[in-house]
Amino acid sequence: MNWRAFDLNLLIVFEALMQDGSVTRAGKRLGMSQPAMSHALNRLRYLLKDQLFIRTPKGMVPTPRAEQLALPLRHALAEMQRALEPETFVAAQANRRFAIATNNYAAIVMAAPLVAAVSAAAPLVQLDLRPSGTLDVFDHLDSGELDVVIGTFDAVGERFGSAALLEDRFVAVMRRGHPAGRGTLSAATLGALPHVAISSSGDDTGFIDRSLATRGARRRIVLRLPYLSAGAVLGQSDMVATLSRRVAEAMVQGSALQLRELPFTSPTVRTSMLWHRRLDGYPAHRWLRDLVASVSRRL
Repeated sequence: MNWRAFDLNLLIVFEALMQDGSVTRAGKRLGMSQPAMSHALNRLRYLLKDQLFIRTPKGMVPTPRAEQLALPLRHALAEMQRALEPETFVAAQANRRFAIATNNYAAIVMAAPLVAAVSAAAPLVQLDLRPSGTLDVFDHLDSGELDVVIGTFDAVGERFGSAALLEDRFVAVMRRGHPAGRGTLSAATLGALPHVAISSSGDDTGFIDRSLATRGARRRIVLRLPYLSAGAVLGQSDMVATLSRRVAEAMVQGSALQLRELPFTSPTVRTSMLWHRRLDGYPAHRWLRDLVASVSRRL
């Protein structure tokens, strides 16, 4: 291949098509018309001697050749972008995008103050907040698709850097005026209540069952539902849910719900920030990580 004749902008088109699976959506992302995108795709097909993307009812599906090219080209584009970044990062003047994946806890607790902090310090910076539960976050950090992941992690590879952000414990949430809302909540009372399990939380609440069992009680889960439905259901029933305190405080605010302390010691939930170590020295990423840490300290 004659690399002097190869337009590197075509690689950006290729990456957008890989991510969006649609000529129209990829064109909107890049600010290109559909005819311009189709022309670029045809040039790619000619230069690389492969169809690359096949149109199907579900969108543009990459061929095996495109799948083979995707990761090394993504790495190359990410490295080019970082190489061209200025040596200093002036937040007030910066015009770039940061991709951040968050678990449900971080999305509820940290998203709003983080967006506010970025808007105040860097009004031209765009945030791309994504739910981490639908992603292979380690792969996305490796490929450069994500700048930072915020969530709860076990052991991570040496190629990742991490920083502790928040610690939290669990509380019970129930409607105001609940029969169990007066006085101290005992293990027997908590065990007798119908419990709601939050299917989208990702929290391990098995400690409740173990703690109740040692006190001769047992939890009865009658319903599983996502965060989105929990507040309304709890507010109109005698069910109870066990949630991380900061999530519970956000749910209770302005609602007909109340918090109750659990009748036993709750384990600690630790939220951390994760990034790829190759980004350690880049000013823009240091600024982002410092800002995330600053927001968490204020919480």
